[in-house]
Amino acid sequence: MAVAEPTPEEALALAASAGIHRLALPTPFLVGRVNCYLIEDEPLTLLDTGPNSGLALDELELALAARGHRIEDLGLIIITHQHLDHVGLLDILVRRSGAEVAALYLLAPYLAEFSESMDGDDRFAESLMRTHGVPGDVVIALRAVSSAFRAWGCSAQVTRPLRDGDALELRDRTLRVLHRPGHSPSDTVFLDDERAILIAGDHLIAHISSNPFVSRPLGAPPDVERPRALLTYIESMRATRELSPELTLPGHGDPILDHRALIDQRFDMHARRAQKMLELIRERPLTAHEIAREMWGNTAVTQAYLTLSEVLGHVDILIAEGRAREEYSDGVVRFGTNKA
Repeated sequence: MAVAEPTPEEALALAASAGIHRLALPTPFLVGRVNCYLIEDEPLTLLDTGPNSGLALDELELALAARGHRIEDLGLIIITHQHLDHVGLLDILVRRSGAEVAALYLLAPYLAEFSESMDGDDRFAESLMRTHGVPGDVVIALRAVSSAFRAWGCSAQVTRPLRDGDALELRDRTLRVLHRPGHSPSDTVFLDDERAILIAGDHLIAHISSNPFVSRPLGAPPDVERPRALLTYIESMRATRELSPELTLPGHGDPILDHRALIDQRFDMHARRAQKMLELIRERPLTAHEIAREMWGNTAVTQAYLTLSEVLGHVDILIAEGRAREEYSDGVVRFGTNKA
């Protein structure tokens, strides 16, 4: 008789029995609540912080109090990646607790000069949108939105820079540090081999695909050549597929019990989406924004950068397979098929 798969609540209880507690904090973003994780060890450790908002801070304090802790008790804060919903409260928490901050070494200068880093990201994104056909008025509007969003983040100092393959040792456990870029350049996951638990941040999410944002590489100038984010993300997922956690704790939504099955679903989805885009460019070359409009209608305007990243990622797959090509003329890139 087949054993029933644990429910999300049972999976979270398994994590809690290992001293890892999910704290789901509110965000102002469409993705909804962000999962931070309290690790009851020595030092008392918080993985990710939630956005810089009074509401998130209030809920964090209540969640810690429910476990018998205060912000001032934190001794270590671990950051999975650079996005605002994961780092926003970092400065406040460090100032109140004196906790050390562990994050990917490449992320340290980005967080130390947060405002300048965000400005570089915005200039990179603006150039990318114009090059790929996003109308100027949309670009200007999105730049204004991005500037407003900066208030949800903060500057902070990383005191324990991490590298891929490092061992982050607490009193009762060791977390293996694994750099998994794709969703962002700084995505880092943490594997507790002894307990077979992977804390994955936004690298893997069960209910939605982790969007491979085309982001300025960490430390690069705004005029850098765009990275191939989805190709990078696929390679990262292949590496994660080789791991053997029994439980994966994501940055949003419910725990993941079969990470390999989820990754295989993502591979299939990306292949189908790339094929659909190939059909769109068979008749004539299109800009990435035109492809996005065909795929998602008005969402390609209201979420222009998200959908642009999706299109670029999938045409990169087609180009890598030799089925599509880039054409640059009049300051704009279009994508067409390779003729047989």
